[in-house]
Amino acid sequence: MVIIMQDLLQLDMDESLPLRDVVCNTLRRAILLGELKPSERLMEIHLADRLGVSRTPIREAIRRLELEGLVTMVPRKGAEVAQITEKSMNDVLEVRRALDALCAELACDRITTDELETLRLACEDFEAAVQTGDAKEIAHADVTLHDIIVKATGNPRLIQLVNNLSEQMYRYRFEYIKDTSQHQILVDEHRIIYQSIVNKDKKTAAEAAKTHIDNQEKAIIRQIRLDRENRK
Repeated sequence: MVIIMQDLLQLDMDESLPLRDVVCNTLRRAILLGELKPSERLMEIHLADRLGVSRTPIREAIRRLELEGLVTMVPRKGAEVAQITEKSMNDVLEVRRALDALCAELACDRITTDELETLRLACEDFEAAVQTGDAKEIAHADVTLHDIIVKATGNPRLIQLVNNLSEQMYRYRFEYIKDTSQHQILVDEHRIIYQSIVNKDKKTAAEAAKTHIDNQEKAIIRQIRLDRENRK
């Protein structure tokens, strides 16, 4: 069973930001959440009409998203949403796997009592989100949980490295979360990671963090290959 998403492409106005940034944030969110799908053409006129803006901020947003790797320019076709390929996913998850394992190990030594309680509550919040079946809410709860572990390392450089991968990681994570058959696995893995940190068991925490990424990778590869077969 795959969760059906509602239309998310609505301009998220923020009066503190220039219109071009608002448009870019809106399109980025739509790509990360799957409202704009891989290989979907990004036609300036259509997007401008849909968002109620001129073509100029749309064009600027597309250029920025191309630099972020979320949009690709195809000769004679124009801009389209970057595909989720096995290679691109492997590149991101390979790095995130190592960083998450390191974060889990460091959290075992450095997490504070307050942060540990916040992590416990985040695990409960994630399980509650799973019960709603809302992919966006589940993804948000998942990111919040992992951010607590990353912050608990107390290492600003490590935190920045993880943040630099966050948007690409979110896209792959969201594809995984849309598959409801994987939800209980996620719940169980979070429990193991949390308990390992409570026990200050660095080896188990690191291995659980790696397994967490490995299972996501396997599930997303299955979906990529299925989508490829369906397009034939």
